[in-house]
Amino acid sequence: MGGALVPLLVSVVLLVVAAARAPAASAAPRAFFVFGDSLVDNGNNNYLLTTARADAPPYGIDFPSHRPTGRFSNGLNIPDIISEHLGAEPALPYLSPELRGAKLLVGANFASAGVGILNDTGVQFVNIIRIGDQLRYFGEYQRKLRAFAGEEQAARLVSGALVLITLGGNDFVNNYYLVPMSMRSRQYALPDYVRYIVSEYRKILARLYELGARRVIVTGTGPLGCVPAELAQHSGNGECAAELNRAVDLFNPQLVDMVRGLNRDAGADVFVSANTYRANFDYLASPQSYGFTDVKVACCGQGPYNGIGLCTAASNVCANREVYAFWDAFHPTERANRIIVAQFMHGSTDYMHPMNLSTILAMDQEGPL
Repeated sequence: MGGALVPLLVSVVLLVVAAARAPAASAAPRAFFVFGDSLVDNGNNNYLLTTARADAPPYGIDFPSHRPTGRFSNGLNIPDIISEHLGAEPALPYLSPELRGAKLLVGANFASAGVGILNDTGVQFVNIIRIGDQLRYFGEYQRKLRAFAGEEQAARLVSGALVLITLGGNDFVNNYYLVPMSMRSRQYALPDYVRYIVSEYRKILARLYELGARRVIVTGTGPLGCVPAELAQHSGNGECAAELNRAVDLFNPQLVDMVRGLNRDAGADVFVSANTYRANFDYLASPQSYGFTDVKVACCGQGPYNGIGLCTAASNVCANREVYAFWDAFHPTERANRIIVAQFMHGSTDYMHPMNLSTILAMDQEGPL
C-alpha cells in the first residue's frame, strides 16, 4: 500500500510544480467605450431617422462581411483597429439590440455621426445622439452592467476601461462654417468661438470622469481644410482651405492645455491627448512615403475631388482603396485609419501626450488607475 502511494505522491507534486510554472491564463481584454462623431460611430445612426447614415453600399465594401455596417469607412474605423490592439472584439453600438448579457463586458460605442461639442452642431441631421445623450446612455449602460455583473465587477470594469472620445470637427464644418454668416459666426469671432467650445468640451470630459472613466484618449481635430469636401468648395488649385485649418490651429493647442489642466485637477494622467492633426498631416504631406497615390480625391463621391454630396451606389468608386487616403468627402480609408492608430499605439509625445497607448497598456497591466 505504502509503495503504491509513492508514485501517486510524486505525480501530484509534479502536477503542482507544472501548474506553478505554467503561464497564468490571460485576463479578458479590457472594456472599451467610444464617444463622439462619425469618425468613430460604428452603427448607432442605423437605428435613427437621420440623413447622417452609412448603412448602404458602397460603405463597408472592404469590411470582413463586405456589407455596410454604419461605419463611415470602406472597412474598419479607428475604434475597430484599437480593439484589435486590445485583443478584443469591437464594442457594439449602444443602440444595437445585441448589446446585452456578456456583450456588455466588452464595452459599448455611443458615438453618433453629426454630433459636436455643442448641441446646435449638426441640427440639419435632426435625430442624432448628442453628446449629452451619449453620456446619459453611458450611465444607463452602467445600470445594465451592474444588473448583469454585480456592483463590484461593474465598477472595476468601468474604471479599468479604455475610453476614446472624438469631437470638435463638426463644430466647425457643421456649425461655424456650415453656411456664410452662420448664427455662431455672427455671435463669436473665431478665437472667441474656439475658447467657448474648448470650455464646453472641458465640462464633457469632467462628466466622463464623474461617470468613472479613468483612461481617456481625447483626439484633436485633423486638417479639416484638406478633406475633399472642403477642397471641392474652397480650393481652386488643390491647396487646403486656409480658414478651416486656421480654426484647427487655434483649437488643438487649447484642447491640449485644457486636458493637461484636467489631469492636474485629477492628480493623475487620466486624459491623453492624441495629435490627430499630425498623424493625418504626415501622410497628406508625404503620400508616397505611406504608399498613397492620392490624398486629395476621395475614393467614393462625385464632383471636384469626389467631394460633393454623399457616397452612394451611384458615386464614382476607386478600384484600389489601399492607395487613397480618403474614402468619402470627409472620412479616411481603413488604410489611413491604420496609420493613425499606429501613432496612437507607438507615437512619440509629439503624437500622444503624456504617453502613447502601448505605454498605457503596459502600465495598466500592473493595475489601472
